Amino acid sequence: MKVKKKAIVVIVFTLKVLIMMSSVSSAALYLLGDSSVDCGDNTLFYPIFHHNLSLHPCNGSDSSLLPHFLAEKMGFPYTPPFLTQNGTLQGLLNGLNFGSAQAAIMNVPTGNHPLQSLNQQLRQVFETFQLLELQLSPENAHHFIKSSVFYLSFGKDDYTNLFLRNSSGIRFKYGGHAFAHVLVNEMVRVMRNLYAANVRKIVCMGILPLGCAPRILWERHNTTDIGVGDATRECVGEVNLRVLEYNTMLEERVVELNSELSEAQIVFCDVYQGIMKIIENPTRYGFEEVKMACCGLGPYGGMAGCADPGLACHDASTHVWWDLYNPTPAVNSLLADSAWFGQPMPNICRPVTVQELATAPILPRLV
Repeated sequence: MKVKKKAIVVIVFTLKVLIMMSSVSSAALYLLGDSSVDCGDNTLFYPIFHHNLSLHPCNGSDSSLLPHFLAEKMGFPYTPPFLTQNGTLQGLLNGLNFGSAQAAIMNVPTGNHPLQSLNQQLRQVFETFQLLELQLSPENAHHFIKSSVFYLSFGKDDYTNLFLRNSSGIRFKYGGHAFAHVLVNEMVRVMRNLYAANVRKIVCMGILPLGCAPRILWERHNTTDIGVGDATRECVGEVNLRVLEYNTMLEERVVELNSELSEAQIVFCDVYQGIMKIIENPTRYGFEEVKMACCGLGPYGGMAGCADPGLACHDASTHVWWDLYNPTPAVNSLLADSAWFGQPMPNICRPVTVQELATAPILPRLV
């Protein structure tokens, strides 16, 4: 009798799992990154340890960020922060946002507060995989993981630490090329680790043109004798060249990984190229202000971040930059369209669009 009861319990549990999986997508979107994926909701004590950056790095909510526009296009539900999930199967199957504002590839503490690093987020991903295997089965969990899309967006904060004054001193430890090499190697290591854990579909984002961001412009204005009018004509070339070096190196390694790992489907998305197209021809894309932050104080709005959205400009949709480093929802929406459809800015994501990646079948293993 006890054996029969145990069998009934197993059958009931299996039916519950099948019903649960049928009520959600057979895949999900998982996010890892910095303020490009998180508005501070997934960062412990963010208002306390924001280090004079924006208390509100997003205009409204996380849903104004590029990956959440993409999630909507994929038909996935809103991707909730990892810290809000309670370990339920449905919560895991709906996807999670492991990202953390100010997260960096390198685990460099800022002041007395170690910021959430890429490695910390990776550990949380593996914890999630273990939960999926426990609540489904290893076979079902592996298939779900292979079908899901993993979105990686890092590097911005590593480079702001490199270029800004009063940073962690990282500038004195690495040269520009060596720094890019270290960061790219870390990103490649993480993608290999994800692949070993059955992840197959990855969107790997490049870094946006930080040399055009309000904070960098303010720093350059504050350390030179040029007038504001002169500085607004150009982005800071030295910074953009370093970012381009990283992006180029990362894309080259993505191409290598796609060739080396038989089932890998990794897409590199060049947000640098997309935002530069907007900055160089703003009226074509419906923008007016390409230098000034919508929410911030001082020259270019780059001296202090967004302390209150009530202090923001009247119409954020006409601005490229929301705050010190982050683009406005209007820019994110345009980038999401280009990443998904390949229009209005073609070839932002390579070798295929995010739509083609999301809908592609899992590649067969080569013997």
